[in-house]
Amino acid sequence: MAAGPGRVFPFRDARWAPDPVLEPGAAVRTPQPVPLVIDNGSFQTRAGWAAPGAAEPLLRFRSLAARSRGARGAAGAETQVGNDLGSPEPLRWLLRSPFDRDVPVQLELQELLFDHVFQRLGVSSQGCVDHPIILTEAVCNPLYSRQMISELLFECYQVPKVSYGVDSLYSFYHNKRQNWPCSGLIISSGYQCTHVLPVLEGRLDAKNCKRINLGGCQAAVYLQRLLQLKYPGHFAAITLSRMEEILHEHSYIGEDYIEELQKWRSPEYYENNVHKMQLPFSNKLLGSTLTSEEKQERRQQQLRRLQELNARRREEKLQLDQERLDRLLYVQTPELDPLGSEQSLEDVDSINEFEPLFAEEQPEVEKPVAAVQPVFNLAEYHQLFLGTERIRAPEIVFQPSLIGEEQAGIAETMQYVLDRYSKEQQNVLVQNVFLTGGNAMYPGLKARIQKELLEMRPFQSSFQVHLASSPILDAWYGARDWALEYMNREEGWITRKDYEEKGGEYLKEHCASNVYVPIRLPKQAPRTTEALASSKVLAASVSNSSDQV
Repeated sequence: MAAGPGRVFPFRDARWAPDPVLEPGAAVRTPQPVPLVIDNGSFQTRAGWAAPGAAEPLLRFRSLAARSRGARGAAGAETQVGNDLGSPEPLRWLLRSPFDRDVPVQLELQELLFDHVFQRLGVSSQGCVDHPIILTEAVCNPLYSRQMISELLFECYQVPKVSYGVDSLYSFYHNKRQNWPCSGLIISSGYQCTHVLPVLEGRLDAKNCKRINLGGCQAAVYLQRLLQLKYPGHFAAITLSRMEEILHEHSYIGEDYIEELQKWRSPEYYENNVHKMQLPFSNKLLGSTLTSEEKQERRQQQLRRLQELNARRREEKLQLDQERLDRLLYVQTPELDPLGSEQSLEDVDSINEFEPLFAEEQPEVEKPVAAVQPVFNLAEYHQLFLGTERIRAPEIVFQPSLIGEEQAGIAETMQYVLDRYSKEQQNVLVQNVFLTGGNAMYPGLKARIQKELLEMRPFQSSFQVHLASSPILDAWYGARDWALEYMNREEGWITRKDYEEKGGEYLKEHCASNVYVPIRLPKQAPRTTEALASSKVLAASVSNSSDQV
C-alpha cells in the first residue's frame, strides 16, 4: 500500500458480524444431497455447497472458540465460535484453536467448528448430516488426526461419505491451465506453517515434502514485540489483532532484504515510505475540550489568588516591622535621653529614614504570570511509525534466525528439496513454481522467489514462478471443482463401509490427496498347546500359593 508523505492510516479494528442462519435451497437436496465443501484451515474455516453456481464459500470465520464460565448465577458456560466472538481481544485469554501446526488435535473444539458450520448452513437432517463432506487436511497429516476426524464425522454426524484432500494441492488443481505441466514445486505459506511440496506427474511426492514451522502467526507475534519495545507507552494498545491488520495491509517482502534496509537509512526515503498508524485516543485527558471563555476565567481566578497572596505577605511584613520598632523603643531609658521625649521621637524618625538601608533582604513578590499552554499534539503521541518493521516481520519465513529459530528458510528448503532429484527432474519442477496460501498475498513475494531461484539455479537455466489467482480461497475453489467432477465416482470417497472395515485412518487417494501409508503392526507369534498348558500350570501354582498365604 503506497502512502504519501505525512499520510496517517487509522486502525479499522473491525468487529466480526455474527454469521446468519442460511436456508438451503431445493437445489442442494434434489435430486440428491449436494456435497458440502469445508476448507478446514488453521486461520479461517470456509464452507459452502459444491453446486455449479457456487461462486464463493457461504461461511468464512476464524477457527477459534471461546468458552466462558458465565456470569454469577447464570445457567452454565457460554460457548462462542468464529464470528460470534465479535472482537477477539477482550476474550484473548479464552480463545482456543483445535490446530497445532495445521493439524487438528483438539477433537472437542473441532466438533464446535463443525456444529457451527452445519447449523449456519441450515443442515436440518434428522439427527444426521446426509450430505457428502469434502474436507481439507494438512500435508502428511498424521493417521491419528484423520482417525479422530473420521470417527467424529461417521459416528457423531452419520455422514454418508467423506473425501480428504490437501488444501495447497486443491489450489494447484484449481489454477492448472491448459499449457501447465502436471509437475511443479508448490510453496504454501499459511498461518502456522510453510510447506514445500514437489508434485511429479500430477501426484504428490510425500517422501520429499518439507515443512517450516513459521507463518503469519509468528510474524504477528514478532511485529508485536518490535512495536512494544519501540513504543512502551502504548504497550496495551499494540494488540495481536492490530498487528495482523498491519501485516495484511501495510507489510511487504523486500526483493533484497539488506539492500532494502539500506534504503530506509535515507531520511528522504523514510519520509516518503513510512506508514503512520493512528491509535485511538481521547482529548479529555488534557482538558482540551474547554472553551476559550472558560480558559480565560481560569486565568482570572489564578490572578486573583496571586493578588490575595501578595497582600497577605505585605501585611505580615508590616506587622514584623512594627514589632521590631517596639523592641527598639523599649531599650531607650531616660538616662540615655537627656533631651526628652521630643528628641527621642526625632531619633526614631531618623532611624526610620535609615531603616531601608539596613533592612534584611526580602524575597521579591511573585508577579502573576499568565498560564502558558504548551504546544503539544496529542494525536501524534498516539501514532505508530512503521518503517523497517514493514519488512522485518514477513522476512522471518526467509530468515527464521531473526526470531531465534534454528530452522531453514524458504530458499534453503527449496534448494534442499531440489537436490533430492536428478537434474532432469529439477528442470521439470522449477518450470512451475506455484505460490499459494495467505502469506502469498504479501507484495514482493513472487519477485523474491524469482531472485532466490536465479541465485540457486545453474547459469542460463530457465524457471517459471506462478502466483495463485486467489491464494486464500483457491483451496476451497479447487475442492469444489473436484467435488463437481468426482461427485458420482468412487475414486477418492471413503464410505461408511470403508470406515467400519478399514478404520478411521483409511484414505482413498486421488489427484489432490495425501499418500496413504497404512499402519503395519507386527504379527504376534501363535501360541502352541504346550505354551497354553504351561501357562495354566503356572496360574494354578500362583493361586495355591496365594491360598496358603
